[in-house]
Amino acid sequence: MEAVPRLLALPNRSFFVFGPRGVGKSTWLRQVLPRETPVFDLLRSDVFLDLVRDPVLLEAKVGRRAAGSWVCIDEVQKAPTILDEVHRLIEGRKWRFALSGSSARKLRRGGANLLGGRAVTRALGPFSFAELGRRYDLDRALEFGTLPLVVVNPDSAADTLSSYVHTYLREEIREEGVVRKIDPFLRFLQVAGLLNGQEFSGGNVSRDARVPRSSIDGYFSILEDTLLGTFLPAYRPQVKVRERAHPKFFWFDPGVARAAAGLLRDPVDAAWRGGALETLVLHELRTYNAVAAKERPIAFYRTAAGSEIDFVIETRRRTTSVPPRVVCIEVKAATRWKREWEEPMRSLARTKGITVQRMLGVYRGTEVLTFDRLDVLPVLEFLRQLHAGMIF
Repeated sequence: MEAVPRLLALPNRSFFVFGPRGVGKSTWLRQVLPRETPVFDLLRSDVFLDLVRDPVLLEAKVGRRAAGSWVCIDEVQKAPTILDEVHRLIEGRKWRFALSGSSARKLRRGGANLLGGRAVTRALGPFSFAELGRRYDLDRALEFGTLPLVVVNPDSAADTLSSYVHTYLREEIREEGVVRKIDPFLRFLQVAGLLNGQEFSGGNVSRDARVPRSSIDGYFSILEDTLLGTFLPAYRPQVKVRERAHPKFFWFDPGVARAAAGLLRDPVDAAWRGGALETLVLHELRTYNAVAAKERPIAFYRTAAGSEIDFVIETRRRTTSVPPRVVCIEVKAATRWKREWEEPMRSLARTKGITVQRMLGVYRGTEVLTFDRLDVLPVLEFLRQLHAGMIF
């Protein structure tokens, strides 16, 4: 399979690029940086030890390079102290640094020098629909996700994902140094995998994983800090109304979630397929939001009656004189659209103090449907319109 061009563009100044291991950060850096760029891979023990013992060696190893030249440091979170030297070289030599990492935890919690605005931050995730184009296989993506290694080697997808969870995650979590015992965390991982796309209740997770409630928030923060998952907040249409729901937890990739849940060897049932489709749609929404520099808040909404809208995107913030404007998206893995699925969106549209700009249904059927201000789109058509800037 030929190289897949990524949507992420090379910034014109120093930057951090964060993403879970296995999403292709190193490959992307090789694609976009000049060939002569010196690369320091901190996963190599010799490189790591040299620079940790004497960070000043970085300048000597780079050698004589003109102002504006690029220098790349891969997995920078392994040696946070080197960022003081990077800071000095940005200021003194005017070099530009490309700094990649699979975890922001050590940098943020260790008080590392984050370069005081001298470097922008970017994120890289699994392949998106816009990157794969005609090679995007929705059914396989629902089962195995879109990690580059899975897409490039489809015949070994299950083995790749199993290894990812059981080898990489163990190493990553041990490296974080915040889990004293790995077995309780692995039980938690399985429960968290099963919870993909569902509301988070710490008490329930604690009971199902047989882990103390006091550990659960810390475990979820590890998944967030290592960029393996994210919480989707509940949307509050009225400032004075208390949030009616817990946030939802989503893994960054449905294939990894399935592996963590221990379901790789089992058939994909309808309930799992629904959560997997929501995970893929959220990934595409976040990818477009970042690449297009929209920076629009994304949430889900639960009505007073307990019904949900999968995604609410705020396209205009509330002000003292103007109500918020939102786009509502309901995602279903079914091949036939049911009209009752529209009611939560229509209910929100009837709510005073909010403007529903557009209502969208996304499903696995093949027809484009229109019902009184509500458009129902097949998944691939929705993704095409999204990345064409037609959704928000």
